[in-house]
Amino acid sequence: VVVTAFGSMPALSWLLVLPALLLQFVFNTGLALIFARLGSRTPDLAQLMPFVLRTWMYASGVMFSLPAMLAGKDVPGWLADVLQWNPAAVYMDLVRFAMIDDYGSSYLPPHVWAFAVGWALLAGVIGFLYFWKAEERYGRG
Repeated sequence: VVVTAFGSMPALSWLLVLPALLLQFVFNTGLALIFARLGSRTPDLAQLMPFVLRTWMYASGVMFSLPAMLAGKDVPGWLADVLQWNPAAVYMDLVRFAMIDDYGSSYLPPHVWAFAVGWALLAGVIGFLYFWKAEERYGRG
């Protein structure tokens, strides 16, 4: 609704949102499994998470496009790479590319789909294994 209000009309590229969201779902599930296990032993972790997530949000380009902000700035190359390969930034860039007409492929880092798949597999597999290894300890009062 928001995208159409700003003049972008539905197009075939909008279908790219589905695989991007599926990959983000796997990534988020992996992180949730990791933090579920950590939180089961350390309840105070819940107090720290809002600060970590807020910092991650601001470093991910939620309010702005990272490539647009980094263009023409004297930013070290390694820092620009770290910011652009941040998993949250990768998934947001894919959805922006799919839904916003003016957000062309020039805004996407190279191999962005490979990184999206890589982050999803990494977090999903590690999260599942990490959670599964301690399943006998959950809910044991």
